[in-house]
Amino acid sequence: MYSLYIHIPFCRQACHYCDFHFSTTLKRKPQMVKALCKELELRRVEASTPLQTIYFGGGTPSVLTSVELQEIFSTIHKHYRIASGAEITMEVNPDDFFTPKSELSLELLKELGINRLSIGVQSFFEEDLLLMNRAHTAEQAKDFIAQAVQYFDNITLDLIYGIPGMTLDRWKENILQALSFGIPHLSAYALTVEPRTALYQFIKKGKIPPTNDGQAKEHFYLLKDLLEAKEFIHYELSNFGKEGYFSRNNTAYWEQKPYIGIGPSAHSYTGEERMWNISHNIKYIEQISQGILPQERETLSLKDRYNERIMTGLRIQKGISTEAIERDFGEFFLNYLKKEALPYIEKGLLVYHNGHIITSEKGLFLSDGIASDLFML
Repeated sequence: MYSLYIHIPFCRQACHYCDFHFSTTLKRKPQMVKALCKELELRRVEASTPLQTIYFGGGTPSVLTSVELQEIFSTIHKHYRIASGAEITMEVNPDDFFTPKSELSLELLKELGINRLSIGVQSFFEEDLLLMNRAHTAEQAKDFIAQAVQYFDNITLDLIYGIPGMTLDRWKENILQALSFGIPHLSAYALTVEPRTALYQFIKKGKIPPTNDGQAKEHFYLLKDLLEAKEFIHYELSNFGKEGYFSRNNTAYWEQKPYIGIGPSAHSYTGEERMWNISHNIKYIEQISQGILPQERETLSLKDRYNERIMTGLRIQKGISTEAIERDFGEFFLNYLKKEALPYIEKGLLVYHNGHIITSEKGLFLSDGIASDLFML
């Protein structure tokens, strides 16, 4: 297996926009850590090659104590081989390093072998943080990033655009503030309204204005212009990195490389099968303690794998290789792709270049919708 993902299903408070699996009740955290370690042990046979990337996501991994994090790392080292120079990423929230009960430190993370931080900032403005119900303040975010760059060279920040009430000037200030820290990578996402979230209910009841696609599009292209002017490479729809700082973990996902997902709701992928763990903390802990993997799985059809290749291919800089489509799926799929892509090429939303179908600058903001139109149903 190429990558290992570990889902930490806890947060100190719920962001209004988030529909990931997590709990704000931390009392079962010690049991969960034991279960994560047990699943790591149970699934060690799946890792036939050294791990190239390890990623702690969530939830909020930085709610773990130093002892809990050390226990997970000890289990990984016991049962898995880690490639020399592997990318080891941990998602962190600034507030977790300012709470009195926090036992984590930047020094400890570095000592454990973490070499990449993904810092959840979302905005440097208090009004945005309040709207999203983030747990940190703008000043905490700035203070934490200023400390983090003293310990880590490889840092990415998460920002969100298209927030109701966010002007173009305020979005520009967010970007410039992020760049002021000298970080080599930035991920930015349009605020999406998921049905099972507090944000959805607030908009439905008229407490918060709805999101605006036109505003989000303006924010997206301003982001692209500012970052590319600073020599960031727009290597995936939502990701910008300096040369040598692209996320190797996420790139593995986009290139359909195998990975193991540990923890409740975590997904795994073998190339032909996709598996996902139950999204229920108590049931996950109970089943794992009995040596049972609480897993569902599906075998991906050729059509499924083709559609995934199209979706990820149009999001990445290099696009979709027509040679790879013919090699992996056959002439029928290649001809179908060319036929369905032609109207978008004629409109200037896609381009054909050096054997690749690539989303044009004009079509970038529409890439997910274009991809779905190219799917084989």
